[in-house]
Amino acid sequence: MPDTPPTSILQYDDTDEYRPEPAPPPRVPAWQDGSIRIGIHTSIAGDIVGALEIAQRLGANALQIFSTSPRMWPRGGGARIAAADATRFKARRDELGLGPLVVHANYLINLATPDRVLRVRSIQAFHDEIVRCLDLGADFLVVHPGSVRDGDRKRGVLDLAEALRQASRGLKLGTLRILLENTAGQGGVLGWRMEELAALLDACPELPLGACIDTAHLLAAGYEIHTAEGLEQTLQRIEQTVGLRRVHVVHINDSRVPLGARVDRHQHIGKGHIGLKAFKRILNHPVLAAANATEDGRGMVRRAFILETPIDKPGDDLRNVRALWSLVGGMPVGIAAAVPRKVKTPWEKKRAKGGVARKRSKKTRRSRKSRK
Repeated sequence: MPDTPPTSILQYDDTDEYRPEPAPPPRVPAWQDGSIRIGIHTSIAGDIVGALEIAQRLGANALQIFSTSPRMWPRGGGARIAAADATRFKARRDELGLGPLVVHANYLINLATPDRVLRVRSIQAFHDEIVRCLDLGADFLVVHPGSVRDGDRKRGVLDLAEALRQASRGLKLGTLRILLENTAGQGGVLGWRMEELAALLDACPELPLGACIDTAHLLAAGYEIHTAEGLEQTLQRIEQTVGLRRVHVVHINDSRVPLGARVDRHQHIGKGHIGLKAFKRILNHPVLAAANATEDGRGMVRRAFILETPIDKPGDDLRNVRALWSLVGGMPVGIAAAVPRKVKTPWEKKRAKGGVARKRSKKTRRSRKSRK
């Protein structure tokens, strides 16, 4: 006699199904705490992680680097960063709480050039820059808009937009944002007028673009940021064209050349044609110094003020970083702990002399030297 089929029906209990725990939301980076961010361009020579250590010792809580040599075309494989080095870099940066991390693109890259050979080379090099930024977990990639030799600036704007599209094709940029930097206006360079910089940004709306504003370039291009009235007019101009919401990084540099010189020459803070008083207005301006919520609403960020000042003698980099901190009320205790205290900034020297920067005459200096 055949077996009687079972009469009971197995019941499905959905509690027996395995459900993995939902992934926790990404941790908010330490630097997105709304505090002021002052950084400096540091060298990656020797070991890329050393750039982080240099920034910390100089009293910076943000930094800018080159991801490879800035004046040579990469050789072989796009000069990729070794995975182990990238991992060490990100881990150490997280420990130090440095941010944002800004990478400046190779100076040879010209995404607006009408020269076909240079254009192809520039697009490939910029693609490699993006890849290295993604490897390092960089927040911003700054690039100069480029130059048009034939003077066709409208064509140059369209060429730049197409070059950016080609360079980023196939890459997931994530939180990386590409910043176009304003220029001083020499030769056929694009982006020295705010209207043109805005046109460059608007020509490629599908990419995460923004602006990096350089103070030395502004002055050389004719923007009177060295006066209180001129600064207000310049900020209004930026808001009406580029939009201040799209300005994420400010390169803080004094200028060796005067207003409207149309030449790019950086100088130490307080030693050029912009001056200490103007930098104090810039760093503390309520528009530029404001903290804003991140796009995901989980953090607060301020614009990063990044130094690109020269190093003419030992200690110049430290003096320039300390000069900026002195203009915003002093270096935070936690940052100052790792910084030598033997160098005085120009601002501190002026205050120590009662607000008057007295210069000794050549005769007085010779007299004092003779008495030694």
